[in-house]
Amino acid sequence: MKLKKMILLLISHLLIGLFGVALGIYILPILIAPASPTVAELSTLSSQAQYVGTFKKDLKDSDYFHWGEGKILVGQEHITLVGSLAPGPDYRLYLSPEFVETETDFKRLKANMIFVGPVTTFNHFTVKMPQGIQVSKYNTVIVWCETFSEFITSAKYQ
Repeated sequence: MKLKKMILLLISHLLIGLFGVALGIYILPILIAPASPTVAELSTLSSQAQYVGTFKKDLKDSDYFHWGEGKILVGQEHITLVGSLAPGPDYRLYLSPEFVETETDFKRLKANMIFVGPVTTFNHFTVKMPQGIQVSKYNTVIVWCETFSEFITSAKYQ
């Protein structure tokens, strides 16, 4: 009887511990995220955009935990989202010469993509474009979770 009780206690404590770790991985990026861009900043950057695309929740590899929605504005100096992303750790923004909506496609085409920068906010964001990138050579913006190799969202902008 004691052995059975000890095994059940061990299993229950392990499950609670795993749940706590998973919850921490999900909540920590929200807690440490910097402030989102203001409406004034979004308005200024929006006026400088050369291209516009839309993040949609219904892409092939998007799901309840991995999605984005809103208007993505691509300019020579910034990429800006007026919308939101599912919170998560280690998001990266890429430009791709082909539209991508699955993890498999992302991994297959990653060598042809250009890394723009990290995404650190989930309600609107702006990412400064590195010097020398010509946005006209690409047609798609992708948000990718580097830590877990998860596709978050993408939008074709031209």
